[in-house]
Amino acid sequence: MTEFKDTQQQLTKFRLRVAAAGLFVFVCFGLIAFRFLFLQVWHYSKYSLQANENRISVAPIVPNRGIITDRNGVVLAKNYSAYTLEITPSKLNDTLDNVIDNLATVISIDARDRRRFRKLQEDSKNFESLPIRTRLTDDEVARFTAQRFRFPGVEVRARLFRQYPLGPTAAHVIGYIGRISQRDQDKIDDASDQNDSDPEHYDPRLDANNYKGTDYIGKIGVEQSYETELHGLTGFEEVEVTAGGRPVRTHIKLIVDAKTDKVLGCHIFGDHAAEIIQIVGICLKMGATKQDFDSTIALHPTAAEELVTMRTKSYSKTPADLPV
Repeated sequence: MTEFKDTQQQLTKFRLRVAAAGLFVFVCFGLIAFRFLFLQVWHYSKYSLQANENRISVAPIVPNRGIITDRNGVVLAKNYSAYTLEITPSKLNDTLDNVIDNLATVISIDARDRRRFRKLQEDSKNFESLPIRTRLTDDEVARFTAQRFRFPGVEVRARLFRQYPLGPTAAHVIGYIGRISQRDQDKIDDASDQNDSDPEHYDPRLDANNYKGTDYIGKIGVEQSYETELHGLTGFEEVEVTAGGRPVRTHIKLIVDAKTDKVLGCHIFGDHAAEIIQIVGICLKMGATKQDFDSTIALHPTAAEELVTMRTKSYSKTPADLPV
């Protein structure tokens, strides 16, 4: 038995399906266009501000603690700078014990350092940066900097330490400083509330925000009695940061042959320099030109930042008067 197909009916169904598919695609593109207008036009100011807040971080500038002298100008308490190795537990991508064990293969970390760090961790918040080693040598700083990409959440920072040249002499009068405890923080908050309640005699040094970024406070003696004067006023600065929250401080300069446009060398210093120079070295070995660098966007694996080179030319005369 032969079955006769209704060609006109099948053609009508096909056209309906094509129309339905076209309508669906049109609606999808319409939603995309609406979303684009919503984000880029109607709410541009809002999301532009959020983008800048992600890119720009407001960091406190902690003042140097004041120097204590006697009436004859003899220094009783002063500061000196040294490097510390600090860990922010909330930024780690591995367990704290594993991170410390791996750090110990790069920088010497003994049992005493671990105990002190655990004690600080118990008295601090998870997002605070805590020192695991203090007074690092230049050699230790260099070794860690070369391996820094392996340890997200670990930083080397320059900190000021308190020094008492006279040693135990008059120690009960001069006093000492210590890490801010919860009890000290409560006192700071209470003083700030009292300061805010009296606008006529408001003192910015007593504001709780004045202690942002400050880790130490006077405990006894002159250090405690003159805490307000010795601490000073905290400043703030806007710092451009990477997606990982680290300041952008990497500087690169390419040396290019003006005739062949071939990159001959590279000067680089700053964060992640040890990683980036390896990539540049491979490019130089392959004979990359400045045009190759200009037309390529590299994504840094740790900083999650795009690396691009400037296209502005800069010339300096060589002895042969050839631009380089």
